[in-house]
Amino acid sequence: MKAVICTKYGPPEVLQLREVEKPVPKDNEVLVRIKTTTAHIGDTKIRRFEPGLGALKDFFFKPLMRFMIGFKGPRKKILGMEFAGDVESAGKNVSKFKPGDAVFATTEFRLGTYAEYCCIPENGILTLKPENMTYAEAAPVSNAGLTALINLRKANILNGHKVLIYGASGSVGTYAVQIAKHLGAVVTGVCSTANLEMVRSLGADTVIDYTKEDFTVGTEKYDVIFDAVGKIKYSKRKKALKNTGVYLSSFAVSGNIILKAADLEYLKVLCEEGKLRTVIDKIYSIDQIVEAHRYVDKGHKKGNVVITIE
Repeated sequence: MKAVICTKYGPPEVLQLREVEKPVPKDNEVLVRIKTTTAHIGDTKIRRFEPGLGALKDFFFKPLMRFMIGFKGPRKKILGMEFAGDVESAGKNVSKFKPGDAVFATTEFRLGTYAEYCCIPENGILTLKPENMTYAEAAPVSNAGLTALINLRKANILNGHKVLIYGASGSVGTYAVQIAKHLGAVVTGVCSTANLEMVRSLGADTVIDYTKEDFTVGTEKYDVIFDAVGKIKYSKRKKALKNTGVYLSSFAVSGNIILKAADLEYLKVLCEEGKLRTVIDKIYSIDQIVEAHRYVDKGHKKGNVVITIE
């Protein structure tokens, strides 16, 4: 099968398209023919060997990261953690899925979705694709959407709570705006000038252009601040939180979130009810993976960058 191999840590050019052996599903696994995957920020961080937690935290975390994912390059050479596709075959013990099922899933840090095929346990973070979504729209929900949901749930958002989403135009941020609104929050989205209308269209009650306005200057206090891009300084977020307020970050090292298939099924229902949609910035073919990573590395993507595998 065709797959993208990360040959070593470095710039996008370390990604090379090669022919590799097609995987065979274990008794509890399904083999999925992947239709779409994404250029996820997590993939680019692994490829660059940059945790992206800030200079000081990166200095201390890099040795652990090298031990966890590989010393000279990733042990798991095929990157990619979000996908949508069709079940091609199933192991003998699989009962939830059958050949022909359209599914979407995240492999998390098992990676492996920059390929024509991958295997995933039937009890993994896997479920049927929303019927009203394309493969391109469904793939990013499986990880970015789940990250937004599980983080926001930590805050126990109640109807009328004031929630600020920083980085509201990114992959996690676009889902967070919609999920917070679904939970009954009054949502403020922070993004750049070019993305104000898009964030407003997702349901944000107020949008703030961070290039022109500092959300911490003023009298507004929030019940929840969700930093979807991990860039708010401690001193700033403290100013804008209520005394009982909760700060969340999708880039926190501690308190790692645990993804569950039941939560993915919950998001599937929201998608099918029209309460959650995917923002796609660009779509690249697997042959353009270097260009896709180069684009994500610039740090200005809007929503998601999708990779098609045909």
